[in-house]
Amino acid sequence: MADENLARQNDEIEALASIYGTDFHTESAEHRTYSVEINEARLSSLLQVTMPSDYPAEAPPTYSLSAPWLKGLRRQELCGHLENIYLENTGESIVYLWVERIRQFMVEFGEEEEVQESQAQEVIAIQDTPKELAQEMDCPEIFSGEIISDRKSVFQPHLAAVHSQAQVGQVLKKLYENKKVANATHNMYAYRFLPDGSTHITQDCEDDGEDHAGGRMLHLLQILDVSNVMVVVSRWFGGILLGPDRFKHINNSARQILDSCGYIVPRQDDNKKKKKGK
Repeated sequence: MADENLARQNDEIEALASIYGTDFHTESAEHRTYSVEINEARLSSLLQVTMPSDYPAEAPPTYSLSAPWLKGLRRQELCGHLENIYLENTGESIVYLWVERIRQFMVEFGEEEEVQESQAQEVIAIQDTPKELAQEMDCPEIFSGEIISDRKSVFQPHLAAVHSQAQVGQVLKKLYENKKVANATHNMYAYRFLPDGSTHITQDCEDDGEDHAGGRMLHLLQILDVSNVMVVVSRWFGGILLGPDRFKHINNSARQILDSCGYIVPRQDDNKKKKKGK
């Protein structure tokens, strides 16, 4: 059975390489790990699959999907479609079916986004003041921090000063224009800002598939008492699970760029302690 599975895997790999050309990549021949880039409706996705020895006869391939545009319930919806494809085609080669279902989902998502964007533009044209329009057009400067590497996974932070929800959207849009960032496995972020004329902080976060990561980043911003800032941490998964260490790297990346950009101010009590220790 193992030899038969291997032969069927080789046939599938050959077919995928022929169909997708330069969009098909061999990540690790030894571990039978491959990836396919999918570009559709101005969106980008990267499907990475690993074929175990009992695939396709008895088990599905394992997979990870890098798609920064895909969040929350929509990600769960797509994962449900992929699971159904496997259940409906048990014992068959399914990577091609997965790729094309993701492509179809991207087309549907893009059409929905176009409708929403059109509606949003109509609302802006009616309601927005010139000042708000200017904020939406001008993207704040984005700073990128030092890279942290651990067991082939790579983490890199990005930071921008933000003062409105429109600027948060502009920062994300600008970052995703970078193909490397767009293809990261996760782009987690958190932000806090004080809107003009308000005394209440606006804040939010996004895990992007890395459960609780965004919330931890937001908690860091809160305990440091920083505002008018947005921090994004990109992670490129290297194929080896890091366990709790991944949260340490995410937190350290966020803290590092906040510090290097001058958002972390030493407390007076800390300075007194240092002087006493001399």
